[in-house]
Amino acid sequence: MNESRPEYLKRINFVLDFIEKNLDADLSLEYLSEKANYSPYHFHRVFLTVVDERLNQFVNRKRIERIASILLVKPNIPLKDLAYKYGFNSDNSFSRAFKKYYGVSPTKFKSEGKKILSKIGIEPFSSEKYICSINNSKNWTKVNAQITIKELPELKLASISHIGEFDKVGNMFHRLMEWGHQKRVLDTSNFKAITVYHDNPNVTQTSKLRFSTCVTIKESIKTDGEIRQLTLNMGVYAVGHFEIKAEEISKAWKSMCICVIENGHEFRDGDYFEIYYNDHRTHPEQKFIIDICIPLEKTNNIKLGETRNVDFSSNEKNNNQYKKNINYHQLIDYMKELRAFFHKEYETSFKLGNIYRESPDYSYFSLTTEKLKKQKLKFVIILDHKTLCFSICLSGQNKSIRKKYWKIFDDSDWNKYHLAESIDNSLSIIDQTIVKEPNFNTKKSLTEKIEKESMKFITELRDILE
Repeated sequence: MNESRPEYLKRINFVLDFIEKNLDADLSLEYLSEKANYSPYHFHRVFLTVVDERLNQFVNRKRIERIASILLVKPNIPLKDLAYKYGFNSDNSFSRAFKKYYGVSPTKFKSEGKKILSKIGIEPFSSEKYICSINNSKNWTKVNAQITIKELPELKLASISHIGEFDKVGNMFHRLMEWGHQKRVLDTSNFKAITVYHDNPNVTQTSKLRFSTCVTIKESIKTDGEIRQLTLNMGVYAVGHFEIKAEEISKAWKSMCICVIENGHEFRDGDYFEIYYNDHRTHPEQKFIIDICIPLEKTNNIKLGETRNVDFSSNEKNNNQYKKNINYHQLIDYMKELRAFFHKEYETSFKLGNIYRESPDYSYFSLTTEKLKKQKLKFVIILDHKTLCFSICLSGQNKSIRKKYWKIFDDSDWNKYHLAESIDNSLSIIDQTIVKEPNFNTKKSLTEKIEKESMKFITELRDILE
C-alpha cells in the first residue's frame, strides 16, 4: 500500500468523484472497477483500505443521504420518484436501506427528519442551535454578511481530498502550495484558496464527510498522486461575504441556507464551497474573511447582480494582488535564494528555519542562535507579497514568550525600533522595515541591502537581550 499510495489515491479519488456525480446511474462493482482499471476483487480491497467503507455501503449511503438532503427542504416530493431516480428497484428495498441508515422509514423521516437526525448525532438544517428564530437569523445575516446572487465563472483548481475531521485542512493547503510552487502552475494573478464540500453535513456524520482543499491553477494538470484537478463549473450562486470567527462559520452556512429558502430560491445539485481571502492568524481579531457559495437553479425568481459574470480579481478588498511583472513563484524563488545566502554566510552563527509559504500574502524564514534558543526567541525576515516590503522582527516561540519580552521592552525607555501595539494582534515583539521598494532585477545588491539592515537590527537587539 505504501509503495503505490499515489496511484491508489489517484484512482480511488477518480471513482469517488464519479460516484458523487452519477448517483442515479449504474454503479456496480464491475462497472466502477473498470473505471479504476482494477480487477473487481482487487478494486474492492483497495477501496475498503483507502475509504474505510465497503463500496456497496458507500454507494448506498451516498444515495440515501442525497434523498434525505432533498427531503429536508422538499418534504412534499414523492418518495417513489426519489427511490427510482437513485437506483432502488422497489419501494421495499429503498425503505429497508433507508431505515437501516436512519433508523426510521422514509415516510416518517419526511415529517420528523430534523428531530431524528439530532437523535443520531447529526445536526440537521435548523436555526435552533445558534439562533432562536428565523427573524434572528435574518438580523444576524444583515449585520454580518453581504449576500448577492451571482453567476460565477469556471474555476480550474488543484485539489487534495480528505474524509473525516476538518483538522487536516491546514496541512493539506501547505502541501498544495509546495506542489504548486514546484510545478509552477499556481494562478497567482487570480489566486484563490478554496474548500469544496462533497457531502451535506446536515445528513452525513462528521467522520464520513468528504471535502477537498483547492488552489487556483492557470493550466490543466494531470493527476499527481493525491493531487488532482477539480473544476468548478460556471453557474448561478448565492454568495455570502463574511468576516467572522471560526466558531461562527457553521452559523454562517446555516444563515445562508435560511436566506436561500426564505427568498424562494431553489438549491442546485452542484458544488458548495468556501473561498478564503486572508490568513486568519494575521487578522487583529483572528477572523476569517470568506465567501460562502451555494449553487442555485437559474429560475425566473433569480435576479442577478449588476455584474453577470463576476471577475474575482476586480474586488480589491478581497483579492491579493501582486505588483506588475512579479508573481508568487518569483517571490518564493528569491526567498529561497536569500535563505541560501544567509545559510552560506552565517552557517556557524545561526540556525535557519524553513521558508513559510502557506499564504499567498507573505513568506518568511527565521534565524536563531543557541543563546536565543534558550530564551525561546528568534529573528524573522519577512516578505510582504502585496506591498513587496521586506521587514525583520524579533519574535518568540509562543504567545507567552512574546508577551514576556514585549512587557520588558514596553516598561523600558528603549525605543530604537517599533514595538508592536499588542502581542494579542501580532507575531512580532519588535520590528523594522528594511527594504520598502526592492528591485528584483538587481538581486545581488538587494540581498546585500537586506543583509546589512538585518544584521544591524539583529546585532543591536542581541546586545540588548544579552
